[in-house]
Amino acid sequence: MSSSDPKAHQGLLFDDPLQGIDESTGYRGPTACRAAQITYRQLDYWARTGLVEPSVRGAAGSGSQRLYSFQDILVLKVVKRLLDTGVSLQQIRTAIEHLKERGIEDLAGITLMSDGASVYECTNAEEVFDLVQGGQGVFGIAVGRVWREVEGSLAELPSENSSLEIVPNELAARRQAKRASGA
Repeated sequence: MSSSDPKAHQGLLFDDPLQGIDESTGYRGPTACRAAQITYRQLDYWARTGLVEPSVRGAAGSGSQRLYSFQDILVLKVVKRLLDTGVSLQQIRTAIEHLKERGIEDLAGITLMSDGASVYECTNAEEVFDLVQGGQGVFGIAVGRVWREVEGSLAELPSENSSLEIVPNELAARRQAKRASGA
């Protein structure tokens, strides 16, 4: 890239190769919260309402642990950033559904722009320029940069292999037995 190439100055905005991720690795709720910088209450609400559900392992009753994938945590952090800038939850739901349809590999090259009311997807510098020149774009979120932030956070936090068998805790087993006996 030459110095006159607009992409040369974009850095992580566009076309930055990112490492592949291990899809068998999952992260418990508290770890996902720390990496995405959200509260557990937000995480739980977003999972229950279907905004961002754990894709590695969902909750399966008392004592079970949700496991979030890297992509889930990336999306959680993007949702948090959009909320912090004043985008409505309805607009965020629409944007997140669109991102989920794209797949993880495409996410790194996307910049989300917003005017505070709508969310726009830009995949190259010209689209960003056109949006800003038209007076619509107020802020942008380079998903590739968020990806790197999540990678850095998760490198220091505990993870689990999703192929491990779940052993229910003793209290959950007692509750389940009590319900089954009808007592």
